[in-house]
Amino acid sequence: MNTTMTLCDNTLMVLKNFAGINNSILVKKGSKLRTMSVAKNILAEADINEDFPREFGIYDLNQFLNGLSLHQDPNLDFSEDTYLTIREGQRRVKYFFADPQVIVSPPEKEINLPTQDVCFQIESITLDKLLKAAAVYQLPDLSAVGKDGVIKLVVRDKKNDTSNEFAIVVGETDKDFSFNFKVENIRIIPGSYNVVISSKLLSKFTNENLSLVYYIALEPDSVFNQ
Repeated sequence: MNTTMTLCDNTLMVLKNFAGINNSILVKKGSKLRTMSVAKNILAEADINEDFPREFGIYDLNQFLNGLSLHQDPNLDFSEDTYLTIREGQRRVKYFFADPQVIVSPPEKEINLPTQDVCFQIESITLDKLLKAAAVYQLPDLSAVGKDGVIKLVVRDKKNDTSNEFAIVVGETDKDFSFNFKVENIRIIPGSYNVVISSKLLSKFTNENLSLVYYIALEPDSVFNQ
């Protein structure tokens, strides 16, 4: 069994993104990375090129990634049970694994949406503009709104009737709904996504170019009229 590897840029990008969801991660043996937020309202999964030879926990993922960035092309050696060795040239770093019990990690079973009530695509530029508008206008809410035959994505402050709004049409619908998210929960890698929303307050964002999926909980005040 090969116990040494280097991590490609794609995997490092995924790990950096996952650190924004949960700064701890339990990596399973194999070539799939999964994480879940401490509040259990975001779950992310990615297939990667590397094949990890063992299960291991990292308590501070940002620290681990910053440590890797001290090297040009580090080699990771997983031959020990309690730590990994980061090697480059004459340099060695011994990085101890975390106890899996202290890490909030996703359930083993596969996640399935209970229903598929609304589907649409969101282009990379659309997602970027929505999140930038939310930051500029300090708007906490992102809503997928179905009304008058179209689906709009709207960033707004639901609690404020006079709040600024920024909206983009992303599809057509014959239903009326308002599926609400917290902007802070849209912690996804920039890109284009296929989005499926269940009225049971769960959504699935599938990246069109990467083997990457996010399950994001909706806010309980979401409304769906069939």
